[in-house]
Amino acid sequence: MRFSAHIYSAPHGVRALPVMLLFALGAMAVVPMSAQVFTVGEKTATAGIKTDFTPTRVELPDKPMTERGRRELIRDLEAEQGFAHRVLPLGAILTLEANGNLTPRAEQYKEVVYKKGQSAAPGDRVMVTALEIKPDRIIIDLNGGPYVRHRFLRHVQIGVGAATTAPPDLSEQATGCRVMLVFEGKLPEVSAPEVKALLQPVVDFGAKTGEIAYAETLPAPIKSAIDSHEVLVGMNHRMVLAALGQPEAKLREGATEGRYEEWIYGHQPQPVKFVRFIGDRVSLVKIAAVGKPVEVHDQDELAGYLPSAPTHTVALGDAQPTEENRPGPPTLKRPGETLPAENGGVVNRKVQYPEDQRPAPIPAEPASASPVPGPPPGSTPPQ
Repeated sequence: MRFSAHIYSAPHGVRALPVMLLFALGAMAVVPMSAQVFTVGEKTATAGIKTDFTPTRVELPDKPMTERGRRELIRDLEAEQGFAHRVLPLGAILTLEANGNLTPRAEQYKEVVYKKGQSAAPGDRVMVTALEIKPDRIIIDLNGGPYVRHRFLRHVQIGVGAATTAPPDLSEQATGCRVMLVFEGKLPEVSAPEVKALLQPVVDFGAKTGEIAYAETLPAPIKSAIDSHEVLVGMNHRMVLAALGQPEAKLREGATEGRYEEWIYGHQPQPVKFVRFIGDRVSLVKIAAVGKPVEVHDQDELAGYLPSAPTHTVALGDAQPTEENRPGPPTLKRPGETLPAENGGVVNRKVQYPEDQRPAPIPAEPASASPVPGPPPGSTPPQ
């Protein structure tokens, strides 16, 4: 958990306190520490990424690629859409050997995803945005490729002298990745369906929907349940959508501590399914059929396929903090700065204000006593 501290300017050169830091500390003091805490680290962030790989077995022709086959391949593959069969890293280049392995592999693949991020998750729609054919490989850019698209407006300035207008801000980021399909020797006369079959471990061009492509990445028991339109306790939202589609109704019930969401499928006289979610997991399934008792499923049926729910544990770099590496409390001291010690304890000095250099004011002279006015001369004093 990180907090950003901003120092704002204050009048008379006084340095203001970090407002955001004080607000964050105040919020931590008020909010109870029963909130869910996630572990932080590369291993936990990439734990759910699938890296197992099965090479394809596609019969390739012996005839080398011709100019006509080249044009047909570009025409049939450009702008073709499919669904990601695995997590695709953002801004990365993957090398896929025809009927061979994928590079990077295993832990290196997870490391690339961790450092660069994801451009597509399993089941997400991807599109071939660029295609280049080399003597021994086919270079395929998915969802824009690994590089930022070049724009000539970045190098254009309009005006003369001081009135020159800077180029517009066209800052962008890479949105996709690149797959290099490498063939042994020279590129054979492959067709678009054969290239799609070779790309099957990365992109599924045969699936009609993203749910079908996502179900293909799951283990056989879960995939079989999805194909049979069954819901198992422990499934997540995406698995239920792949099995039954969108529900006919949704209900949200419960207080803050025991809140749940229930999806309802079907209506009488057909069987009605009630699927209850707590968070992203199915916790209860009820099947109500006419003339039969309600069938209730409330035990985990995924045999531990999905990882357990996050626990109240904080770790940095997947290592439990010890007394030596445990971070200290928030402080405003600079790195390496210490406070003066006195009598074995830390004592803060008083704030030193600048001396007043103004001259002392001139004291005012005391005013003289004025005489009391008497009666005018020649007048008779009152009796």
